[in-house]
Amino acid sequence: MIASLQGILKSKSPGHITVEVNGIGYRVFIPLSTFYELADEGAEVALNIFTAVREDAIHLYGFRTPEEKQLFELLLSVNGIGPKLAIGLLSGISPADFIRAVFTEDRQTLTKIPGVGKKMADRMILELRDRVIKLAPPETRVEARADRPLDAVREDALSALVNLGYKKSVAKIVLDRVLDEAGDGLALEEVLKRTLKELS
Repeated sequence: MIASLQGILKSKSPGHITVEVNGIGYRVFIPLSTFYELADEGAEVALNIFTAVREDAIHLYGFRTPEEKQLFELLLSVNGIGPKLAIGLLSGISPADFIRAVFTEDRQTLTKIPGVGKKMADRMILELRDRVIKLAPPETRVEARADRPLDAVREDALSALVNLGYKKSVAKIVLDRVLDEAGDGLALEEVLKRTLKELS
């Protein structure tokens, strides 16, 4: 499994490049964000690589930063997104903007990416929001808490508590009390923590 490549940039185009390493030329598919940062042909290049193995082919996908590669792998975990679409998505938005849009549930920004409709945006938010939380900078987390309506937090918290095995009627009473005491602006994680403490 190839995890990184460092060699001479033999040729480049917006969709893919050829990197020569010890006399062997590797074709690497790249997003536009990586293409824009490449030096001229003949210069040395270093890329983070994702290797996709299929029955009939082995494809290499290259990224300038580890964050881009990490996002690419997250995108592949979403139902309906393959490598080609994932590369296209990363070409239409920066990693930081994508993380912020998913974390704050900004569907308007996501649907501006070529190839992303409302259903795909909803699916990415649903499947990735809890996973990009670790990648989101602190200021984005604060922004998300401020933007997230209280009703949405209440609904998500109640759903989580029911999934944990608590009776809906009992969980709702305790949850309502916690939210009434705390007021607006409390993050979902803190709401769950306080409610679970009350329920135990």
